[in-house]
Amino acid sequence: MSEGMNVLALVKDSERYIFLYDDKSTDQTLQTFGKFASDKDLSFTWYDAALLSQKVRRLRRDDEHVDSPRRLGGQVH
Repeated sequence: MSEGMNVLALVKDSERYIFLYDDKSTDQTLQTFGKFASDKDLSFTWYDAALLSQKVRRLRRDDEHVDSPRRLGGQVH
């Protein structure tokens, strides 16, 4: 995976949820979504958690594909 910071933002009416995390903190970030969703004092819902979790996993998968060798015509390049 590539090194660097990832940024996810969710805007809900007047509230802003901004998540900054590095590739080593992906699992912790996913857990944070669950904690926020279970907090009744926040407007962050389980739907929000699922949506952002999907984006985190997609970013991780895309990073893995970028860093892995590409196959063209049966040969590794």
